[in-house]
Amino acid sequence: MKALSKLISYPFSIVFYLVFGLTIIVFHAIQWICFNLFGYQAHKKSVDYFNWSLMRCLNLLGTTFHAKVDTNIPNNVPIIIVSNHQSMWDIPPISWYLRRYHPKFISKVELGKGIPSISYNLKYGGSILIDRKNPRQAIVEMVKFSKYLQKYNRSGVIFPEGTRSKTGVPKPFKRTGLQTLFKKVPDGYVIPVSINNSWKLQRWGMFPVQLGVRFEFIAHPAIKIADYEVEVLIDRVEEIVVSKIHK
Repeated sequence: MKALSKLISYPFSIVFYLVFGLTIIVFHAIQWICFNLFGYQAHKKSVDYFNWSLMRCLNLLGTTFHAKVDTNIPNNVPIIIVSNHQSMWDIPPISWYLRRYHPKFISKVELGKGIPSISYNLKYGGSILIDRKNPRQAIVEMVKFSKYLQKYNRSGVIFPEGTRSKTGVPKPFKRTGLQTLFKKVPDGYVIPVSINNSWKLQRWGMFPVQLGVRFEFIAHPAIKIADYEVEVLIDRVEEIVVSKIHK
């Protein structure tokens, strides 16, 4: 049955990647126009709808999205979004469902060039690119990122597992990045996020993409950073994120 499911996924995946490729090319031009002619707000809006469009691309594969977002998340404060990480497809739902908080990403430096739309947004949209082989550079960028979030009351997304879970089973949180952000954004809040089944979209790598995945997204109630000691807060956030992950 699994072999048949994989076989059926091939033609659908071809159609998906054709539409996906067209989407990232078209939105690259849209982003460039918005950013260079109209500024941040227009560019941000184009990125919102870019991520919405990526989710619609996944709908072509029978992917469905089921989101639960707490409605009491405060506005006009810096926010740290802490999520488990299962695949590259975690990014569009975080960007879309939490768009009102202007999510920015901590990404590896390799993604900063060569990918239409995605690289452009990472370079010009407020996200940061870190070199995993250069811890000093990573810390410097994280400190700059923290100041940016504080100044503009935006949100930064961190995947503290470090790398994606290929089976959906959560990995222990790495603490250094969280420690830096929590210490440097003392006036902020944390939104723990739990993601389920995203890993199934990359069960067979990048091709084919599995059909009929039920993507589950939960944004938990916000936690005020100042109410906890940093190490206690990390433990609490990890507990919340993991509590809603299907193992």
